[in-house]
Amino acid sequence: MRVVIVTESFPPDVNGVAHCALQTARHLVDRGHAPLVVAPATSAGNGPDAFAPCPVIRVPSLPLPGYPQVRVALPSRRVAAAITDHRADIVHLASPFILGVRGMAAASRLGIPAVAVYQTDLAGYARTYISAGEATAWRRIRSVHAAADLTLAPSSAALYDLETHGVPRVRLWARGVDTARFRPALRDEALRRELAPNGELIVGYVGRLAPEKQVELLAGVCELDGVRVVVVGDGPSETTLRAALPGAAFLGRRTGDELARIFASLDVFAHTGPFETFCQTVQEAMASGVPVVAPAAGGPLDLVDHGRTGLLVPPRDPDAVRDAVLTLAADPALRAAYGAAGHAMVEGRTWAAVGDQLIGHYENVLSARKLVAA
Repeated sequence: MRVVIVTESFPPDVNGVAHCALQTARHLVDRGHAPLVVAPATSAGNGPDAFAPCPVIRVPSLPLPGYPQVRVALPSRRVAAAITDHRADIVHLASPFILGVRGMAAASRLGIPAVAVYQTDLAGYARTYISAGEATAWRRIRSVHAAADLTLAPSSAALYDLETHGVPRVRLWARGVDTARFRPALRDEALRRELAPNGELIVGYVGRLAPEKQVELLAGVCELDGVRVVVVGDGPSETTLRAALPGAAFLGRRTGDELARIFASLDVFAHTGPFETFCQTVQEAMASGVPVVAPAAGGPLDLVDHGRTGLLVPPRDPDAVRDAVLTLAADPALRAAYGAAGHAMVEGRTWAAVGDQLIGHYENVLSARKLVAA
């Protein structure tokens, strides 16, 4: 199968869309298929993508104003040319918004089936950044995804939102986790002593430091005796958060095995953002054997089994976050039980398993097209 993956983000970017696109390309290669990636150019230009498992075509892009870590693709004929030249059987649109719109248009014009993967809560971001525009965001989401042969939603909450707003042909497709990389055995006592020299309970957040993540909700946790908050990530809110979270350790962006070691060395993982369509970091914490505190909204509703693998709290409620951490801090046995249950829950959710599900969705779309053509 020849697949063109048109993605709004790709490594070296660090985010859920980029990571999922990379894992998808890797799995397709592993299964003997021929993927090609089309992605925005990075700030370093169009250098070789040595980490990529397949060819990558970079489209000119500009940094998003106020958030230079995010690149926005410019209009380019390279998308249609890439799909044509690769002789694509199917087009995979990863979180289509700008580049994906051009990919969808090209696929439609060329008569090639397209699968759109919904990954970003654009309506939630519109509420966060411009205090309006939610209806406009949903109109754009609906127009793009309605043109696809199939839309894949990462969680039951995302699937409900898409169907409620009139997006047709939606199926559930969750995300995998690298259980070989993220595992409890990486817990590092030397690192723990470095982060919490007085033996404090370590509560970690991993992710972008941006307004929609609402990391400032951890302020109350920073005030707890015997607790050390550790923040991993970067973004436009970092300066504000350093002031809002006194005493927290800011480690910056960490990736790969280093990130896995940090995850496994936490006592509690706390996620605060209410707009997650999936929330990969929650799943990575669970794979690392760490109990989770997360908002009862979006993707975490599928991932966290409240009272068994972690605690779900009302969104945007700093007192609830603090109280959940207090509950876990007071009971080491409960933390251990939640961590073990979380690890067991995600053990089978490998990228290979969900990658095979994705290929099954491709095959169903191609079969449906053949039936129509016949």
